[in-house]
Amino acid sequence: MIFVTVGTHEQPFNRLIECVDELKRDGVINEDVFMQTGFSTYEPKYCRWSKLLPYNQMVQNVKNARIVITHGGPASFIMSLQVGKIPIVVPRQHQFNEHVNDHQMEFAKAVSKRMGIIIPIIDIVQLQDTILAYDEIVASMPSGMNSNNAEFNRQFEKITQEIIKIHR
Repeated sequence: MIFVTVGTHEQPFNRLIECVDELKRDGVINEDVFMQTGFSTYEPKYCRWSKLLPYNQMVQNVKNARIVITHGGPASFIMSLQVGKIPIVVPRQHQFNEHVNDHQMEFAKAVSKRMGIIIPIIDIVQLQDTILAYDEIVASMPSGMNSNNAEFNRQFEKITQEIIKIHR
């Protein structure tokens, strides 16, 4: 399954929703697609969809998806990374009236450059080829995001064990 999410920002993100719907219509995408369309005004004709979803359903869709396609909101693509999925990130762009500025585009570029853990799509024309080559692209990338919590826990355990040894 491919899961697409555009978050809850009040401006429509029809460009992404319509593009994926057309890829499904044209047979480029052969697997099931489920979209969370938010406040988009375009209603998919070839994919299952819902405007909004409860958080636990979002998490479940991300876990079940082979590919997650998300807007450039950090919470959306971090959710994918937390469950071990490399997301395709299509930032909302000001020039298409999808957001108030281009911070999503700038942030996605910066995360991709510094960490290499997302697949940013700035030009929507690249989405088709990226979906088709997704497995090869992901195979060449680092696997997910390092967990700061896991590292904190390791260090905390080490310190705790040292303190216990001192007080024995």
